[in-house]
Amino acid sequence: MVLHPTVSSVTARIAGRSRPTRSAYLQQLHAAAARDRGTDRMGCANLAHAVAGMPLDDRFKVVTERAPNIAIVTAYNDMLSAHTPLKTYPDLIKDEVRKLGATAQVAGGVPAMCDGVTQGTSGMELSLFSRDVIAMATAVALSHDMFDAALMLGVCDKIVPGLLIGALHFGHLPTVFVPAGPMPSGLPNKEKARIREQAAQGLVGREGLLDAELKSYHSPGTCTFYGTANSNQMLLEAMGLHVPGTAFVAPGGTLRDELTREAARTVLGIIKAKRFAPIGLIVDERAIVNAMVALLATGGSTNHLIHWVAVAHSAGIVIDWNDFSDLSDVVPTLAHVYPNGSADVNQFQAAGGTGLIIRELLDAGLMHEDVLTVRDGGIREYTREPSLLESSLAWHDTGASKDESIVRPVASPFSATGGLKLLQGNLGRSVIKVSGVPDDRHVIEAPARVFDSQEALHAAFNNSELDRDVVCVVRWQGPQANGMPELHKLTPPLAVLQGKGYRVALVTDGRMSGASGKVPAAIHVSPEAAAGGPLAKVRDGDVIRVDALTGLLQVLVDDAEWAARQTDVMPDGLRAGNAIGMGRQLFTGMRRHALTAEEGALSWM
Repeated sequence: MVLHPTVSSVTARIAGRSRPTRSAYLQQLHAAAARDRGTDRMGCANLAHAVAGMPLDDRFKVVTERAPNIAIVTAYNDMLSAHTPLKTYPDLIKDEVRKLGATAQVAGGVPAMCDGVTQGTSGMELSLFSRDVIAMATAVALSHDMFDAALMLGVCDKIVPGLLIGALHFGHLPTVFVPAGPMPSGLPNKEKARIREQAAQGLVGREGLLDAELKSYHSPGTCTFYGTANSNQMLLEAMGLHVPGTAFVAPGGTLRDELTREAARTVLGIIKAKRFAPIGLIVDERAIVNAMVALLATGGSTNHLIHWVAVAHSAGIVIDWNDFSDLSDVVPTLAHVYPNGSADVNQFQAAGGTGLIIRELLDAGLMHEDVLTVRDGGIREYTREPSLLESSLAWHDTGASKDESIVRPVASPFSATGGLKLLQGNLGRSVIKVSGVPDDRHVIEAPARVFDSQEALHAAFNNSELDRDVVCVVRWQGPQANGMPELHKLTPPLAVLQGKGYRVALVTDGRMSGASGKVPAAIHVSPEAAAGGPLAKVRDGDVIRVDALTGLLQVLVDDAEWAARQTDVMPDGLRAGNAIGMGRQLFTGMRRHALTAEEGALSWM
């Protein structure tokens, strides 16, 4: 299949823009790969320290037999339901590699926080930068420099991008990512959203709301809506960094355990076959574009417009929101999973899942097929679905969609485009996801109401001050202001207003991820207000136009008046309040040095 011209041109544009940084990255990668094996380079005392905690048989393999030694970097904790299953993985991996004459060590653990737990609290202001902490913790784990390959155990929002960023700084190592899978389906997502909206109106009390939430989030595994955590898994499949078809296999059970063992066999197979497939070569411009295409085709999380910029940067690749926008214009929407539809990821998996999506995109020339992956068979292996055949793994073609209300072929998509739009104008640059927004809400023009916090908007809503057409501007929510927390708690009140028939939109320099759902939301506005961005000039009553059809984000104020208008400064009390408590002092340097959302909100540059 001939590659689509837009996919080809965007990839070429990225490659050209990235040539100096990618060349420097690859030079470092090849230099690291050309060194003697870690255990051969190490001094005797260093090596003794490294193996002192290993069983004697493993010690013998490392020191005397010079067997491959695999690093395990794990995000296990039992605070996150998605990471609870990872507890048993290291023992499975060690058992499997021993059978194959190798060894494995848990090189280190990385922190993993849950946005669902911290949503709307001070702790949420640590969330975005936890990605960079995870990347640094991954580097600390791998810095012992005695490993021949690595396995990354993690699932959720910032954890996978953080692990991937860290791993790419050790790009000479073959690396496979190992997920855990989704929890069983609970309360349907549409019903959960309905009850949240009722709670926002005071029609459901705490007891009823808590009952609904407990039925939604109820057991080990990832949340079943298609947010950042599950988008992570789709993107890793599209980049060829998983065992094929692993993303949405449920935790527990023989199939999941066998797939975890297969991850160990896969990374060892790269070493034993002497196939040069380190992660830094796999993640090239084509792989990054494949991930972007898969994100757009499935209506994935807008958080990846930040995270994948940072991931690409870590491999010496420079991407921006124009690249996402241009691809979105030609990539059809093939999946309707909540919040873009009513189905959850378990239903998505049953309907055809990642294999069907990747096959359809490859066959339509919308993904690069000539890419390196962790498997010998390349990206085509990722069009198949795993199962157990007499206790052994086997893969079979996914076939046609089992439910075209959830997954469709390219020939009959839900939409001809990816549903992601770049907005720009005198309010800066922003993104909007319209895949779940009703067609008659793609253009909103209304007076602004400006808020300095989520709490202020909630107070105005509770006082019935927003019962009208309104564009709610929530500023001081960017990386430099307060760490750019998710603003999920804004969804229920805005959805209620829209449900009453008002024309409502949100404009913010904060994050919203998939939670914006059916309410038009111009998010990640850059530059942010705290950096002197134009959101700091908006006043109550200014008419704002949010136009997803033409890509316009504009305050309708006379040019001369707008240019002369004073730019507000973030209130001292608000800035001070964002800087203390819940460990936020420790992140002061990250906030101070953070780049814009479009630059990946990188804090280490």
